[in-house]
Order: sequence, then structure tokens, then C-alpha cells
Amino acid sequence: MTKKLFIKTYGCQMNVYDSTRMTDVMKGEGYQVTDTVDDADMVILNTCHIREKAAEKVYSEIGRLKQVKEKKAANGDEMYIAISGCVAQAEGKEMMRRAPAVDMVFGPQTYHRLPEMIKDAKTMRADTQKSSARVLDTEFPAEAKFDHLPEELNDNSPAAFLTVQEGCDKFCTFCVVPYTRGAEFSRPVKDIIGEAKRLISNGAMELTLLGQNVNAYHGEDTSGGDADLATLIRRLAELDGLERIRYTTSHPRDMNDELIKAHGDVPQLMPYLHLPIQSGSDRILEVMNRKHKAEIYFPIIDKLRAARPDIALSSDFIVGFPGETDEDFEATLDLVKRVQYATAYSFKYSPRPGTPASVMEDQVPEDVKTARLAVLQDEITSSSVAFNTATIGRTLPILLERTGKFENQMIGRSPYLQSTYVDLSDNALDVGTAKPYTDLMGKLVEVEILEGGPNSVKGRVVA
Repeated sequence: MTKKLFIKTYGCQMNVYDSTRMTDVMKGEGYQVTDTVDDADMVILNTCHIREKAAEKVYSEIGRLKQVKEKKAANGDEMYIAISGCVAQAEGKEMMRRAPAVDMVFGPQTYHRLPEMIKDAKTMRADTQKSSARVLDTEFPAEAKFDHLPEELNDNSPAAFLTVQEGCDKFCTFCVVPYTRGAEFSRPVKDIIGEAKRLISNGAMELTLLGQNVNAYHGEDTSGGDADLATLIRRLAELDGLERIRYTTSHPRDMNDELIKAHGDVPQLMPYLHLPIQSGSDRILEVMNRKHKAEIYFPIIDKLRAARPDIALSSDFIVGFPGETDEDFEATLDLVKRVQYATAYSFKYSPRPGTPASVMEDQVPEDVKTARLAVLQDEITSSSVAFNTATIGRTLPILLERTGKFENQMIGRSPYLQSTYVDLSDNALDVGTAKPYTDLMGKLVEVEILEGGPNSVKGRVVA
């Protein structure tokens, strides 16, 4: 009988990629994916440590899974519960102690060893006659996990993720990534090209290159030297069938002139860039250990807009970082007003255990953080609305990825990464079917933009 796997993914795009690769590993062990927990023989919670109280949310989910596991055991069925990702890496031993229902805990660098962990867990259960095994695998391996993942890919998405770089050497004082993902590592160009070809053969028209510091990419080229991200992008652009390339997340310190030039030279490289700065205050940037000042950010933006005038820009901001004054916050507001982002993500600072900022003095009161965040988000929303409404009347190529809530509605992404709701009930296509959207899934179509809001645009297919 086929075994069933349920994976719940929290957090970033890299976790989405990791979950997809875990399904590839588990397929080799005879598992098929299910979207129902009650049907699952194994459940994996792929966790993220970025959001506030991330660990507590995981424990709450484990509590619910424990009840399902006990119910299945009463009926003579087995379920294994595994916790992966950054929370698992950071708090693995505590998680094993606190959550006896969990069988396996492993970090983001060790999921290629899942078959061994499953074997160990089954042996432990048989030997101890207990309902739970205790397998902990959070040591950073000497070998790169990518060398041990199966070549066969189950991802059939028209827009797929492809990890090219992992880890971080920056050590921002608020961030757990260096402790959960390890040091920076870049995959060889030939391996990335090989995976890209397999994704394209599975139907991918768009690839998003992933890395904690993706523009710090320095993978081995086929010539034996180092290739930077611009070189990798140009190599990928040569692949037949690849219509779009994106990358995330970048760091201002690694935004070099060759990469900026690629935005103007490579048609497949989409006119969108997520370039987090976190604060507009040089003083706060120094406390954050960002190792750059706001003044270097503006020339980068100017060069990008010179290379690609229509580029859409995005960023991340932390409000209420320890020691942030009204003047520091005003500097952030001034930066947002000057750059005019197409979109941006802003959060109240919340301490992450084990990071230097979590023990800093002069923590900002919660009510002050809340008030500042509201002001910043109002400014960001105003900028986003302006960008989206400026596309009204334009016809843009939209990659349709999924159906919407309503009849004859599909959702896709514009070149600017705008979430685009497309009405197919009255369009210029003569598909000849009752539900034409079934023929357009995963295709690039020309869409006239009719409406623009803070988070999305709406339009109709014209060709």
C-alpha cells in the first residue's frame, strides 16, 4: 500500500523549495503527497524562525498532530511526526525534550538524510515498543546536501524556485540565519543549469533563484573559476523554454555593477528587485551590523533605474529596533518617500533568541513600535497604489499560475511581480470551451490592466 506524506511549510521561498525537494526524497521511499493530515503516514512541519513566536506556533501544531497520531495508533496505524527547518535547527534538543510526540527533528541542511532517519525511527519503535522514536539530526554536514538529493523533480509549476546559494556570513544582529542555515555556500553552475533544465522540462517558464544572500553567489563555473550571479543569470538565459528569471533575497553590499547591467541587458531578467535595507538611519544600520550606510543605497537605486527605467523595487524594514529614536524612524520614512517602492514589507522588531539584538538595552516600547509601523505602512501603501495604478491601461504579459475564487478568473504575476487577477469571462480569445481558463494554466498571456490597488491589479486577456 502506498504511504502518504503531508508537509506544512512555514515562511520563506527557500522553505517552499526545501519542502518540494523533501517530497522528491520521500518519493524514493514510496511516499505520495496528501493534503489531508488524517491520511498521512508521515507529517513534516517545515518551520521558519523569522516570525514572532514561531516556535510556539509549531508546538501548538504538534499538539493537534499528537491527537491524530494517537487516534491512528488506537486503530493500529502508524504516523511519524517530523520537524524540519530553522526552528528545528535552532531549538532541536529543546523540541525533543518538550514534545514527546515528535519522532524526528532535523535542520535545513540535513533533509537529504531522511531515508536514514526514517529507518532509525522505525528501528527505535520496534526496539522500544513505544509510539515515538527520538531521532535528532541538526549537525551541519560536511557534505553539501544538494549532492545527495535525487535528480528526479516532482515540481511541475510554471513558476518554480531554484536554490543557488544558502547561508549567510553577514551576522546582522537581529537575524538567526547564520546560526540555522550556516555559512555561505554557492552551488556549481553546472548543477544549477542541470536542475533548471529539469524544471523547464517539467513545465517551468519562470525560475526564481533563491539564496539568503543570493547576490553574493560565487559558484564554480564550468571553466573551474568563480561565477557571480550576473554570469549565472546570463547562462540561464541561454536555456530554451525559460521565459523569465528572478532572484531573491539580495543585500546592498553585494549589488555589483555587472548584476545591475544584467537588468538592462538580459530580456529574461524581470524588472523587479527585492533589495532589503531594514532602516534609513545610518546609526541603526550600524547597530544592526549591516556594514553599509543609507548613502550607498541611493546610488544603487539610481544605477538600477538607469539600466532598467521601469524596474519595480521592493524592500524590508524593521520598525522599533533597539535604540531607534524618532529621528531614526524619520530617516526611514524619508528613504521610503525618496525611493518610491512598488511594494515593501515592514515588521515590528521582535527578539530572536540567541541573536545579539535580543539582549540589547533600550528596547523600544510596544506601543511606540505599533504607532511607527502604522505610519510606515501607510506610506508604503501609498507608494504601492501609485505604482499599480500607473500600470492601468497597459498591456502586460502575465504568467497564469492558478485559478481564482470566481468563475473564469485566474491569478498570475506580471513582470513586476504584481499579483494579477485576470477575468476571462469577456476576452478576445475564442477558446471554444465552457471554462477557457483550463487551457491557459501555466501560459503567458497578454492582459490589459484595468484596475490597480495596494496589493494587486486586475485585468482581462486581450491576446
